[in-house]
Amino acid sequence: MRWVLRGKIHRATVTEARLDYEGSITVDADLLDRAGIWVGERVTVVCIETGARFETYTLPGERGSGIIALNGAAARLAAVSDKVIIMGYELTDEPIHAKVLLVDRHNKVVQELTY
Repeated sequence: MRWVLRGKIHRATVTEARLDYEGSITVDADLLDRAGIWVGERVTVVCIETGARFETYTLPGERGSGIIALNGAAARLAAVSDKVIIMGYELTDEPIHAKVLLVDRHNKVVQELTY
């Protein structure tokens, strides 16, 4: 069995950093669905500006809002307007094809790839 990338939201812009909130990352539910990432799923988040890499779980944000909100302690690892990569993995013994969303500065999908 191997951990394999299943879904990725690439270069999303952080829209909120809420320190006084339960820990997690809130992501526009449309982006979660399109990337194949579930609500409550463990994800790895990488901040492009700082190089910080951390794990948390997803919460659904308002559909179509473009929200990417770092909550709780994660809010200290990236600032509003920073770019992040959000990755979900699957434990499998079979090769899978990852769905990758490339988004613009408003977190709207501009291209969808399969790795």
